[in-house]
Amino acid sequence: MRSFNYGKDHLTASIALGLARKEIKGQFLPEVKHKIEESASAVSKIVQGEKVVYGINTGFGPLCTSKISSQDTTTLQENLLKSHAVGLGKPVDLEISKLMTVLKIHALAQGFSGIRWETIERVNWMLEQEIIPLVPIQGSVGASGDLAPLSHLFLPLLGLGKVSYRGEIITSEEALKLFGKSSLTLGPKEGLALINGTQFMAAHGVKIIERLHNLLTHASITGAMMVEGLMGSIKPFSPELHSLRPFAGNQHVAATILNLLRDSEIVSSHTDCARVQDPYSLRCMPQVHGASWNAWLHVKETLEIEINSVTDNPIVFDENHTISGGNFHGQPIALALDYACLAASELGNIADRRIYLSIEGDTPGVPKLLLKETGLNSGLMIPQYTTAALASENKGLCFPASADSIPTSLGQEDHVSMGSIGGRKALRVIDNVEKIIGIELFYAAQAMDYHAPLQSGKIMTAIYNHVRSKIEPVVQDRILYEDMEEAIQLIQSGELLKLAYSTASQEGLELDTQWSYLFTF
Repeated sequence: MRSFNYGKDHLTASIALGLARKEIKGQFLPEVKHKIEESASAVSKIVQGEKVVYGINTGFGPLCTSKISSQDTTTLQENLLKSHAVGLGKPVDLEISKLMTVLKIHALAQGFSGIRWETIERVNWMLEQEIIPLVPIQGSVGASGDLAPLSHLFLPLLGLGKVSYRGEIITSEEALKLFGKSSLTLGPKEGLALINGTQFMAAHGVKIIERLHNLLTHASITGAMMVEGLMGSIKPFSPELHSLRPFAGNQHVAATILNLLRDSEIVSSHTDCARVQDPYSLRCMPQVHGASWNAWLHVKETLEIEINSVTDNPIVFDENHTISGGNFHGQPIALALDYACLAASELGNIADRRIYLSIEGDTPGVPKLLLKETGLNSGLMIPQYTTAALASENKGLCFPASADSIPTSLGQEDHVSMGSIGGRKALRVIDNVEKIIGIELFYAAQAMDYHAPLQSGKIMTAIYNHVRSKIEPVVQDRILYEDMEEAIQLIQSGELLKLAYSTASQEGLELDTQWSYLFTF
């Protein structure tokens, strides 16, 4: 099994997911353990000395002027977790909780947080044993760290809160008893080190990187299928056109669609037709999809800086050098998460327009509503209502969470990022767009039915045949939601992309482009 050295190696979204899914083994080099212990020792010396350092021997937030005695520093840290565990709502997805843990371990292992080795070791042990804390979805304002979610994440260290273990919800105390372990007693600054940070926001960002990437790749597949189904021109995907406006995302989409449509009999059948140009939803896919690819790349690069950073406060360089700063503030990724939300929404917007275009009946041989006998039958009229509703819902969700700020902590924290809300919203939009792209797949396959006996190229023929093995053509009205759900599952599973690559490999065809290396994670 591949391994990853916490606190030392460069973490990516893909590696974080691999660690959370136990596909990659997390470990600690001796030098990392030594640095962690040195940082904890520095905190111990501060506690025994006269120097006042925020969060080590003072209260928190507006109570930062309250001096805490050395004998009360442990109680201070445990009270911090208890008092800040104020999240509400249903728990986040368990994988988000695991990702939060992975990201926090990596940040703490860099040795600037003053936390003891035994505490990090316990956190890692819980992750390895799949003892997953329940973290409520609401309660973070995305500055001063994701305080409430992280408090819930680490309550189990104290034997408090609830966890998921082997599919059951049990108390943390019960989980520890199963392994014959007792709760920890936190040392100075440890509670603050655990809950100060952006790991709730960043964990959502990791999932956004994965799921938006899947959407973008499948939007090229369904978009290419719509070009064939609606007999669109491939000239707008010509490389010489995009060399004049060389955004990497635009060029990548154009080249990908050309690769998918290579040797298509359907495309070549109308090369000399009288139509001058196609509607924007077909013609401008490189520009619109490409812009979302460019946004994805920016979000990925921003997130990688974040998940390899120390977002604690104060930062402990040594016993004589501590800085109380603002590395916990979520603004750097809050803006990026809002960008991802908009990028996903626009994919759904343009796909809904292609869906609408497909039922207008303006393509030779393709009937209105994608059904030959209408009147008694409504054909594929109504699923477009669903995509319109989803696209409209997304527009409402696109208001940037980071544009808002509400002062907290009696004004001590007078500007916050709301990045946690941005991350949650982006995943909701991605949920909706997966459904829109799935319905586009359903419509595009139906449009292609009418071009037989003409065939697509090898890759698109394999994809079309796979879709038809799951969803039968619509010849008269029937209940459609099950077909829609099947198509959505094809998008969410990623199996169409895998099929595209395996077919390309078998046939000696090229699917990747010269820009593909940029758009991997």
